[in-house]
Amino acid sequence: MRISPLVLGLVLPAALAAQDAPRPAQPPSPRADSTRMANRLDADGQTTRAREIFAALIASSPTPAAKAAAQRAMAMSYAFDGDCTNTVKYEELVMAYWRTREAEEPQNAFYQQGEMANEAARVCIDAGDLKTAEKYYRLGSELGNKEPAPRTHPKSLWDFRLEHALARVAARRGDKAAAARHVAAARKALDSDSAMAAQQERFFPYLTGYVALYTGELATAESDLSKALSMRGSERDPFFHALLGMAYEKKGDAAKAKEYYEKAYDLAANAHNPPAAFTRPFARQKLATP
Repeated sequence: MRISPLVLGLVLPAALAAQDAPRPAQPPSPRADSTRMANRLDADGQTTRAREIFAALIASSPTPAAKAAAQRAMAMSYAFDGDCTNTVKYEELVMAYWRTREAEEPQNAFYQQGEMANEAARVCIDAGDLKTAEKYYRLGSELGNKEPAPRTHPKSLWDFRLEHALARVAARRGDKAAAARHVAAARKALDSDSAMAAQQERFFPYLTGYVALYTGELATAESDLSKALSMRGSERDPFFHALLGMAYEKKGDAAKAKEYYEKAYDLAANAHNPPAAFTRPFARQKLATP
């Protein structure tokens, strides 16, 4: 698994026009091309090289927004190494940018701060730093709920996300009773808002499957994670595939585990987010992929 050596600022060929209608030629975008190249390096396990590119993008950012975008990408680069501390460091910088936008775009600014805190927390729980994960999940909910009226993201959404997260944290700690309480609270939040639930329901079997996996209920884990993968919008989720692979591995079904790890690895190839940041190196290790 090798990629050709590239330099910062490489301009890739323009995308082909759509078949149904010609499009005007797009100007080259060295920053976007460099970001894509660094993302690819992270996916291929070459994170040190990727961070050299992200550091250059941060240093050369033409605007505060561009700098925040590059800092967020740097946070995800550290996530590919399971580095909770440095992920949090760069997500905090992105949150600081969004604090400067509170007066001009308060709804989006508070939502984005909550999202960045949750993103940091997700990396940390996957890295096994449960204390930091809980801290930032709680912070994310607090910040997201500061969004002023007219709200674009309801309180019920943040309630569901927080209970979902706390259930996973409890399961990772081996506290089955606490995990069950938070699962019930997450269900209550979903049931309280049908509009929100229409978008978030597909994450509930993932939650129950995750909790079952980490509390030793492997039959339930297999069943619920399979259900999660069958739901519209989740069919190609690499993390869900990795979890189901873990369930099969724990059950002693090496062939099925390998099948799902292979799918997880391939599905995570083109993403630069917390699910891919955990799944790609995890599956690589499981498959002993160079």
